Amino acid sequence: MNKLTFLLLFLAPLINLGAQTVTVLSADDSKPIADVAVYNEARTVFGYTNYSGKVSLSEFTGGEPVFFQHFSYERVSFTIEELEAAQWVVKLETKTFEVEEFIISANRWEQKSEEVPNNINVVALSAVKIMNPQTAADLISMGDVFVQKSQLGGGSPMIRGFATNRVLINIDGVRMNNAIYREGNIQNIISIDPNIIERTEIIFGPGATMYGSDALGGVMDFHTRRALFSTGDSILIKAEAMARWSSASDEQTYHAWINAGGRKVAFLSSVTWSDFGDLKMGSVSHPEYLRDIYQKRVGNRDSVFMNSNPRKQVASGYKQINTTNKLRFKAGKHLDIDLAHHYSRLSDVPRYDRLIQVRSGTLRFGDWYYGPQVWMMTNASVRYNRPTTLFDEIRLTVARQDYRESRHDRALNKTTLNEQFEKVGIWSANLDFDKKSGKRDNLAYYGAEYVWNTIHSTADVKNIVTGETEPAGSRYPNGKNIYNSISLYGGYKFNLSSRFTLSTGARYNYVSLNSEIADNSWYNFPFTSINSGNDALTGAAGAVYRPDDRTELTVNLSTGFRAPNLDDLGKVFESAPGVLVVPNPDLKPEYLYNIDLGASRKFGKTLLAEASLFWSYLDNAMVRREFLFNGQPTFIFQGEESQVYAMVNAGHAIVYGTQLKAELRPSSFIRVKSSLSLIAGHDDEKAPLRHVPPLFGATHVVFERSALKADLYALYNGSITNERMAPSEKDKPYLYARDENGNPWSPGWFTLNFKTSYNINNRLDLTAGIENLLDLRYRPYSSGISAPGRNFIIAARIKI
Repeated sequence: MNKLTFLLLFLAPLINLGAQTVTVLSADDSKPIADVAVYNEARTVFGYTNYSGKVSLSEFTGGEPVFFQHFSYERVSFTIEELEAAQWVVKLETKTFEVEEFIISANRWEQKSEEVPNNINVVALSAVKIMNPQTAADLISMGDVFVQKSQLGGGSPMIRGFATNRVLINIDGVRMNNAIYREGNIQNIISIDPNIIERTEIIFGPGATMYGSDALGGVMDFHTRRALFSTGDSILIKAEAMARWSSASDEQTYHAWINAGGRKVAFLSSVTWSDFGDLKMGSVSHPEYLRDIYQKRVGNRDSVFMNSNPRKQVASGYKQINTTNKLRFKAGKHLDIDLAHHYSRLSDVPRYDRLIQVRSGTLRFGDWYYGPQVWMMTNASVRYNRPTTLFDEIRLTVARQDYRESRHDRALNKTTLNEQFEKVGIWSANLDFDKKSGKRDNLAYYGAEYVWNTIHSTADVKNIVTGETEPAGSRYPNGKNIYNSISLYGGYKFNLSSRFTLSTGARYNYVSLNSEIADNSWYNFPFTSINSGNDALTGAAGAVYRPDDRTELTVNLSTGFRAPNLDDLGKVFESAPGVLVVPNPDLKPEYLYNIDLGASRKFGKTLLAEASLFWSYLDNAMVRREFLFNGQPTFIFQGEESQVYAMVNAGHAIVYGTQLKAELRPSSFIRVKSSLSLIAGHDDEKAPLRHVPPLFGATHVVFERSALKADLYALYNGSITNERMAPSEKDKPYLYARDENGNPWSPGWFTLNFKTSYNINNRLDLTAGIENLLDLRYRPYSSGISAPGRNFIIAARIKI
């Protein structure tokens, strides 16, 4: 009998736990907190609170701490005994400062942010819900990144003076960059659905040690919502629907997702549909940007019409649909398998910056649009976290992506439509390991990556009256095109003491391209194949020193490289009127050397100040310069004589700058945040660099109390005078305002904006806002379309 009594007493906490649910509340107002991550120390058991702040603990065992983590609150942990003593209620304190406690992107594994020497910004889900970004490009701009747009359906991030194929896009551990990412502005990032993103991390500076080629200026690392298991006996059902309208483009966006999870199997499905009309610019300042005339084909002839509302940027709207489906298996205590399929399709997207070009006193083009941009990704991720001698956790990620894009242009009053079609298939595999050691959680990490691209490029000319088509010269070589890369990497994070952390890493990369010109009759190239093979060793070494609990000093030395891809080596296209870019098969990789310095200081619980400096040297830089094609400086392209250019390795480029940030907490419910970025750079001829943006920043005054959150903020950009403008930008005067001498320049601007959200109950959130309150008419640097004027936004979210 005594043995039975002892056994029952021993098992009582476990029996009680099996049916126990914990409730997580805000310490400020005792209201429930949804989406709190609840996990054990080994992270083999994971759950989230529902909209009532509740989560079952039936999967957790006694005798181990349970952690509670949410972006807006301080992380805490309790033993089962402590939770029982607290009557199964946990109260979380609001974070004093919006500093993320953990970072994933620095080495692909989660680690404490205070141990990371890189400059990394995090955009959290809570910020996305109140700011309501229309696309993933708008989402990235929330992380102190300058974004250029050639058209409404666009968005090309510029990070530290680099852009396009010199910055890397990564989603759920898979690189999106492919062999036709171009040197010119791109819009691939908008294929990502911002409404399914749970967390975004932005690495400023080279990320080549962990991510390979292209990661020169930085890395944009997106993490989508995972399917959730149930931690109790019942099926976990979570769902959310959102509807949004905005006035400047008459946007309508509808989004919904649902999660159904048992203990071993979980499923998540999401869909987003958006319809953007023609964008209206502001009414104050800069008449150069007005759309006074527009083209339209009526019957079988082109006509040019006067615009009854010149603020309306006629022919800028488009539509988009995104779907995501995920299936997750808990194959064992230590084995977790994720399967996912992403699909994105845009409608035809008018190339607005080309449609406003004027030639001989009238509009140059009758049509210029991108055909439907399609991106599909099917990926599988397998995680095994049973510690062995070689690793604590291993992760295998395999993915297949399919990408399609096309270009369609036709001169005004012509019946010939030029069409180019590109298809890219991408296979990739990543194998990542980590191993902790010692009492100070030292971390070794290593792995490998393989990427394989196939590219199919075709073109035709189409008579829009008869519908007849005939072949034409393609944008890329029209034969077999294969692009490969293989990489091995390793690194170590060493906590010398509680105050000092060292991080090192290295990566070996090999990149090859084999391209064939099957039909050389179109351009008569002096070669019929392009073969390139390049390797590079990159590395990084950084240190973090914490002299006290309030101060952090960092230094990071790193290198990066970019191997020329098919777009660099084998493209034929018109970059500007009368400017033709042709292939250069002799192109070699460019290499970057970088140093970062950083400092942060907390002044009590009132002020956090941060500053970072960087200097980058790009050697063997790939730049566009005048070139000879078949010994001639000009070439007849689509019936017009054009000056020949090509990508060449020309000397070097230097980029340097600073980023300043501060956060002030005058009270527990008021937060003031401000950031400022200043970047400069030039090439070896002292010419300004195209992708160096003007000074830019933001200041937010945030009020948050109980169910109400309000954000009054200003966005601001400095000017770029004609003297400081890159030569390639001077060749595009139709994008810019004119100075007193009639030369193109980019004026500075600032906007005043207001956003608010109100949590009516656990099921319903309403958000509203006004962007550009002063209705300023402005066009961000290098952009081909003017920014929205005064823009009213209304959105509602319903949760179950």
